[in-house]
Amino acid sequence: MRYVGIQTQIHRNNRRSIFLLLLFPLIILVNVWVFLVIVKYIESTPQSNFIDEANESFLPTIPWVVGCVAIWFLICYFLNTNMIKRATGAEPLLRKDNPRVYNIVENLCMTCGMDMPKINIIEDDMLNAFASGIDKKSYTVTLTTGIINRLNDEELAGVIGHELTHIRNRDTKLLITSIIFVGIISTIFQLTTRSMMNMVSYGGSSRSRENKDNGLSVAGVLLIVLICSAVAYVFTLLTRFAISRKREFMADAGGAELCGNPLALASALRKISREPGLSDIKRDDVAELFIVYPSSLKSSAINKLFSTHPDITERIHILEQF
Repeated sequence: MRYVGIQTQIHRNNRRSIFLLLLFPLIILVNVWVFLVIVKYIESTPQSNFIDEANESFLPTIPWVVGCVAIWFLICYFLNTNMIKRATGAEPLLRKDNPRVYNIVENLCMTCGMDMPKINIIEDDMLNAFASGIDKKSYTVTLTTGIINRLNDEELAGVIGHELTHIRNRDTKLLITSIIFVGIISTIFQLTTRSMMNMVSYGGSSRSRENKDNGLSVAGVLLIVLICSAVAYVFTLLTRFAISRKREFMADAGGAELCGNPLALASALRKISREPGLSDIKRDDVAELFIVYPSSLKSSAINKLFSTHPDITERIHILEQF
C-alpha cells in the first residue's frame, strides 16, 4: 500500500467532507426535479411543455429543500454523540474503572501527540470497537467488555491505535456527515413506504379511483416518490461505502504504526471476525462505525459492493506484509 502522510489524509478527508456536503443535497434536489418532471409528464396535455412546467415548479422549491436539509443536518450533526450512545448503550470509562485500558489509550496518544479522547464501554461479551465524534470535545473511543477482556495488551493497543487513527485522520467527522445524509434519504424512503402500505390497508385504492379525474392520484404520487428516493438511496450508499472502505485500510496502517506491531492488529482482527457481535445494535448506520461489521465477512460480490468495510481477509493479509 502506498504510504500517505497524516496531514495528506486529513486534507483529503476535509475535501471529501466538503464534497459530501455538496453531493448529497444535490442528489436530493435532482430527485425532487425528476419527481416533478414525472408528475408534470403524467398530467400534461398535448399542448403543454411538461419540462418547462416542472422547472417552474422546481425553482421555488429549491430554498425549501436546501433549508430543510440544512436544519436536519445541523440538528443531527450536533446531536450525533447522544444518538450513538443511545443506539449502543455505551457508558463512560474512567481511569479508576480500568487503568489498563486507560493507560493504553493515554500512551498511544502521547506517542502520536494527540489529545486524549473520551473512552466509552459497552457491556457486551462480543469483540468490537469504534471511534466517533466531530471535534476534540466529542472524540470518543468505544470498546466492548468482550474486546477488553479477551485481547492481550498488544492486540488491544492495535485496535485502539486503529480507532485513534480514525480520529487523527478526521474519518469520524466524514462518516457522521455521510451517515446523516444517507439517513435523510432513508427516512423519506421509509415514510413513503409506510404511507403506501397504510393506504393499501385502509382502502386507499378506492379513494384513488374517486380522485382519478382530478389529476394524479395520491398513490401515484407516493409511488413516484418511492422510486426516486430508492434510486437516491442507492447512489448515496455507494458513495458512502466507497469512502468507508478506503478509510479502514488507512486506519489499519495507522494502528499498526502506532502500536508498533502490525501482527498484533492482524491477530486482533482475526479474533474479532469470529465474534463481532452487534446483534443488539438496532441501527445499521451506527453499527457500520465498528472496526469489524458482520456483513463485511460475507464474500458475495453484491455484499462487497455495498459493504462499508473491506474484506477482513484482505485487511489481515496487508497487515502481515508490513
